[in-house]
Amino acid sequence: MTHSQTRRVAIVTDSTSNLPDDYVREHGVRVVPLLVIWEGVTYRDGVDMHPAAFYERLATSPTLPTTSQPSAGAFVEAFQEAGKAFRDIVAVHISDSLSGTIASAKAAAEMLPDLNIHIVDSRSASMGLGFCVMEAVRAAEAGASAQEVAEAARRLVPRIQVLLTPATLEFLYRGGRIGGAQHLIGTALDIKPILALIHGRVEPVERVRTRRKALDRLAELVVQRVGDRPVHLAVLHTGPAEEAAELRERLKQRLHCVEDYFLIGPPTIGAHTGPGTVGVIFYTD
Repeated sequence: MTHSQTRRVAIVTDSTSNLPDDYVREHGVRVVPLLVIWEGVTYRDGVDMHPAAFYERLATSPTLPTTSQPSAGAFVEAFQEAGKAFRDIVAVHISDSLSGTIASAKAAAEMLPDLNIHIVDSRSASMGLGFCVMEAVRAAEAGASAQEVAEAARRLVPRIQVLLTPATLEFLYRGGRIGGAQHLIGTALDIKPILALIHGRVEPVERVRTRRKALDRLAELVVQRVGDRPVHLAVLHTGPAEEAAELRERLKQRLHCVEDYFLIGPPTIGAHTGPGTVGVIFYTD
């Protein structure tokens, strides 16, 4: 684990952040797992349930999993552990519109008055959240105060864009995460939507006729929105990986990437998008 010797702030997030394991270890980020409930059994995201096994099971399971936020007790434990080294803690989490995770974190913070805990709503998920955590880490490792670290993460929130095309809307519909895309339900089966995560809600962007066109249009939308500016890029999939890998290569050829990540969505994301989703998460400098 490496940190600046001037670091004064611990960083906590949740398992929907999709941060690479080596990054979490190197920068000492504490990750509180959300929960996956499947056929009466509760699994901790990224601890008892990992993406590869999750998507393999999801592809053939007659039942669908549900998800739940961490308990306040899980946050108390994480905050107390972080508090052994740092009195100041910044916790950056999945959108309050998508999960009750922030409510649990706030309840835990109220139980720990001796710690200075700042809670940030990323208004996003996956690497939309992950990029906010990275921004908080950069500020913390530069010696910033807790307030400054929290503000650094909050400033990034409105700059992050999330575009995705799911293989089906069924999972988003069942999970109640479909927002303004509700009217797409019941349209012809060959309609493939492109969606955006806006203010923590899934909203429609465009509809095209085939999967190939959806992926092509997704690439074009990203290129249009980025232009010639340097971009921080993450391409996400919920299995299989081939289409997303091809999309990533196309984007890398056409964009000036400051950094790029290729990720499989955590189970708590995949439970709501379903298998076959491809997403692009990005912000520009």
